[in-house]
Order: sequence, then structure tokens, then C-alpha cells
Amino acid sequence: MSNSKVVVVTGVSSGIGRATAEKFAKRGCRVFGTVRNAAKAKPLPGVVLVEMDIRDETSVQKGIQAIIAQATRIDVLVNSAGVTLIGAIEETSLAEAQALLDTNVLGVLRTTQAVLPHMREQGSGRIVNISSVLGFLPAPYMSLYSASKHAVEGLSETLDHEVRQFGIRVALVEPSFTKTNLDLNAPQTASKIPDYKREFGVASQAIQKNVQKAPKPDGVANTIVDAALGVWKMRHTPKGEASVLARLRRFMPAGPVEKGLRKTFGLG
Repeated sequence: MSNSKVVVVTGVSSGIGRATAEKFAKRGCRVFGTVRNAAKAKPLPGVVLVEMDIRDETSVQKGIQAIIAQATRIDVLVNSAGVTLIGAIEETSLAEAQALLDTNVLGVLRTTQAVLPHMREQGSGRIVNISSVLGFLPAPYMSLYSASKHAVEGLSETLDHEVRQFGIRVALVEPSFTKTNLDLNAPQTASKIPDYKREFGVASQAIQKNVQKAPKPDGVANTIVDAALGVWKMRHTPKGEASVLARLRRFMPAGPVEKGLRKTFGLG
């Protein structure tokens, strides 16, 4: 175990983060998983749980220092923790937007900045940021989530240019709908504007239908492990819908892609 990779996965209480931490542990890695409340978190075999709130700078620094104190190094950081929000842009309050961006974008920034000094010192490392197909495609009524993933894509590509001189590489994983509690119980904007009600109802039903029939997180978790431990490349799309959407976005004209996307969400 002393020669195994030291892996930190954020947000392992449930969903993609939890499945990913399990996969790393089964591969023989030394895994640390972050949770907001260690007292309430369910144990995860082969994973050391570390209390860390990625929205809090002090909590992040304290958590990373605790991992370094135990393992002396960090070889892989997987930024998996995130939140979502459904609603029209006009309905979204600034407080809701700030809360989502604080987790999905600034949370990635905080953990990355906390880990980078250690990776630079050891001359190696891999950072895997969990984006989404919504990081390269729009989605009606998921504007802030989509915006956060577009931001993560830009941050990741820029960061990779900056840190490869130190032996560190950055990768993106872009899943499509995944059957997790986060998506099944996606919060909606508190404010509602009647003019959006009919179309939002259709779109939200389409979102739920896609989540219900979506695969469980195992496939995404396998893709994340490959992105972390395999030969480097920037983008990784899990097999299935995500890979199809990535090819459509790259090779098809914008008009048909937009038409197909609107159809997916039940919009005319």
C-alpha cells in the first residue's frame, strides 16, 4: 500500500463521488473522501472520510493538511462535489446563483489551490474535474448549473496549460444524465413566474424522465478512474449518451443539434 496512489475525492456522501471513491479503493489506491459532516456520513470500506466543506476556505485548508499529515502526498484530486438547480434564469435569485457557483466553481478553485503546492513540490499529480455534457451544451431551465460547468471547463483547460510544467495534468469528465439522488431530487428556484409555468412543467418532466432511465453512477466512476490513472487526455465522456452528444456537438451543424436538444426537453 505504501507505493499506491494517494487519491482525494470530494463529495463522497452519495452519488458519483461515492461510487468513484469505492472504485479507487478497489484498485488499491489509498483513498480519502471528503464529506461535509463526518458524524452523519456512512462509512465507506477502504476510504478514509475527511470532514471538509468546499464552500469554506479554512475547512478546505484544514482538510487537505490533515490528509498530507497522514499520507505525506496527494497524487490525484477528483473534484466531484456539486449541486444543481432547476428553473428559468429570470426566476433565479442572486442568492441561489451565488450559492451554486460557490460550490460548483469556487469549490473547485479552493480545493485545487490547496492541493497544488503539494503536487508542485512532488513534481507530479493529476486533477480530475467533473463537468457535464452541459459544460459544452446548453440546457433549458438549467442555466446556472450549465454556466458553472462551462466555467469548470474553461478553468480546467487553462489550468492544464499552467501546471504541466510541474508534471501535473488536468482532465475533465463529462457525464450525461446519471441516476443519483442529486438529480432525482434536484432543487427548483424558490421564485416562480407564471408565464414560464407551462413550458417549465414540460421541461422538468423531461429532465426527470431522463434521470429515471439514466444509468447508475458506476459507468461515470469507471471513466473518472481511467481519467485519473490512465494516459492523460483532456476530455473523457462515459460510454453511451454522453459520448454521442460530444460527437454531435463536434461534427453536426448547430441548427440540428439545437433542434434535437429542444426535442429532448419537450420544447417546440
